[in-house]
Amino acid sequence: MVAALQQRSVTANRAVSRARSVRTLELIQGSLSSRKVARQSPVLAGLHRAADGALIGVLVAAALMSALTLHWQHRWTIAFNRLETTRSLAHRLTESTAMIERHLLVETRLPQSMVPTKVANLLYLDRSANPSGGVVSGESQLLSQLMGQPINHGY
Repeated sequence: MVAALQQRSVTANRAVSRARSVRTLELIQGSLSSRKVARQSPVLAGLHRAADGALIGVLVAAALMSALTLHWQHRWTIAFNRLETTRSLAHRLTESTAMIERHLLVETRLPQSMVPTKVANLLYLDRSANPSGGVVSGESQLLSQLMGQPINHGY
């Protein structure tokens, strides 16, 4: 009989604890009701609504700033890549120009035959004309020599 009494008391205790937890849940839900708070203190309810609106505004502003930051970071990356490409091409152009100048200096005999002088030692002469009437210049001879040579590719 002792065992039967204990089972009844355990079952009764469970029912009582369930009823208490249901009443506690109802008490919590009833006390946190926004309508009840708004009726009891309208100033507090208004402040609560204002705080909620401000929080939503801050979240929207943070999302907007994050989106703008990502957008401008992407645009900056594209511009930087273009700058790097431009720098690379300018460097390649400089190297090509230097290579052409070096080739011209090696192939041209004119700089090797010149000697240092002063302005006082210079003589100014008129250009002589060809019997055909045209003027022969060293530049046209240099260009005709370069046209017949193959072009080396690469940098």
